[in-house]
Amino acid sequence: MKTLNFLTAGMPIAAGNKGYKKAFEVLENMSLDGLEVEFVHGVRISDTNKEIVKSSNLVKTIHAPFYINLNSKEPEKVDASVQRIVETARVAHEIGAYSITYHAAFYMGSDKETVYNQVKAQTKLITDTLNSEGVKVWIRPETTGKATQWGDLEEIIQLSKEFEYVLPCVDFAHLHARYNGISNTYDEFARIFEKIGTELEDKKPLENFHAHLAGIAYGEKGEKHHLNLDESDMNYKDLMQAFKVFNVKGVIVCESPNIETDCKIMKDYYLSI
Repeated sequence: MKTLNFLTAGMPIAAGNKGYKKAFEVLENMSLDGLEVEFVHGVRISDTNKEIVKSSNLVKTIHAPFYINLNSKEPEKVDASVQRIVETARVAHEIGAYSITYHAAFYMGSDKETVYNQVKAQTKLITDTLNSEGVKVWIRPETTGKATQWGDLEEIIQLSKEFEYVLPCVDFAHLHARYNGISNTYDEFARIFEKIGTELEDKKPLENFHAHLAGIAYGEKGEKHHLNLDESDMNYKDLMQAFKVFNVKGVIVCESPNIETDCKIMKDYYLSI
């Protein structure tokens, strides 16, 4: 991508219940760049909506359903999780989406190495299936907000080294919450970009980035829930500065409750730097 694009997580609130056509109108009127289609409970989108989303010139990504756990102790749930990710990628390919993201797994009491190997094995199934079908979409496990969830930055960088079409989705609010308040200064943001840019250099990840951001409430156990930026301590201004300094290109998806308002705040501040 040639620029950093600012997307809403789902349809903007101002679109009401009028669907994707109205959603894209709202985004264009606000000079925002696109949206992340939200598959919350399942990969469900009508053929009509597929055509509406596909026909928009705005940028699209997709968040896979939340019922995913590639490390479930129940094999049928692992299989269903793999299928949901594959189905999400197929839809992304159909509608011209830039990439997909998902929360990959829970530790379920197992050690990090065991869970990593399980996630790696299932990711191979996913990528092999998509490659065999000619589905070329970026697959991005997301950094997670609780220590019980698989997906710290190191794990996702390592997984990205293993597969051609896998890269991180960096949720900066999750990283801030996961460690109970750190990862919230310019220097910390810069280290994240430096780490990803260096360790995944061959993929030019800073030219092909997928990020999430929102205000966030957290405690000793990590993430509690999303907040609007002005209700939280999330240091989005320093983060926007780091995006600018490192010339990051790709998408940043706003997940605040007031999605389009905070998305506009972030974009306007970024452009003002």
